[in-house]
Amino acid sequence: MTIRHDGLSVDWFGYATVRIETPEGFVAYLDPGRYGVLDEYDAKDGDLVCVTHIHHYDSDGIERVAKPDATVVAYGGIDVDDTDRDVTPLDRLDYEVVTLGQEDRFSADGADVWTLPAYNEPGGPHTRENGEPYHPEGFGVGYLLSVGGRTVFWPGDSDVLEGHEQLEVSLFLPPIGGAFTMDREEAAELAETLDPDLVLPIHYDTFEALETDSRAFAANVASRGVPVVLDER
Repeated sequence: MTIRHDGLSVDWFGYATVRIETPEGFVAYLDPGRYGVLDEYDAKDGDLVCVTHIHHYDSDGIERVAKPDATVVAYGGIDVDDTDRDVTPLDRLDYEVVTLGQEDRFSADGADVWTLPAYNEPGGPHTRENGEPYHPEGFGVGYLLSVGGRTVFWPGDSDVLEGHEQLEVSLFLPPIGGAFTMDREEAAELAETLDPDLVLPIHYDTFEALETDSRAFAANVASRGVPVVLDER
C-alpha cells in the first residue's frame, strides 16, 4: 500500500527498495531491486536513484525505476568485483552517475542528498562467527534526503552509530531485520531518540535471515509515543 506522509507518497516494495514521491511529482528511489522485489515492476519514473552499497546494487533494478534522464547517486566504494552477480558497472550505466564518499552532499533539482557512514561495529552483535562485520566501516553509506520539504533517513545496512541521534528527521526508514543490521529493538530505541514525525520500517522478511516481528516493533515504537506505520503487501 502507499503511505501518505505530509504530502509525500511512500511505497516499500521489499528488501530495501523504497519509492518516494513529492507533491510536485519528483520521484526518488532508495536501493531498488534484488530478491525479486521489482520483477513485475517497470515504471521508469524515477528522477533520483540512491544506492548504499554493493549488496543493494542491482543495475537491472535501476533500469526498471529510472527515467532516461535520471540521476543515480551511489556510494563511490561500490565495486562490482565484490559480487558474483551479473551487474553492469556504475560507470557503464546509461544515466548521470554521481558517486559520493562517506560524508558528502549532493544537490539535484528537487532534492538534497547527504551520505552518512553505515557499518557494523567490530565484535558487535551483527558480525560473522569469527567476529568480522558483515558491513565493515567504509563498505557502504546511509542517506539523508531532503525532498518535498521533508527529511527522510535511510541508515543503510548499519548498526545504530554515534551521530545518528543528532539528526533531524521527518520520516525514519529503519532496517529491522537484524542479522546484518540493527534489529527491531535497537531500531525502536533509535526511533525514540530521533522522535521523527513517522517511522516506516524496511529491510525485513524478504528472506529467512531477515525475518522479524514487525508488529512487535510497531507496538514498541508506538509505546514510546512515536507515530509508526507498516507497509506490508
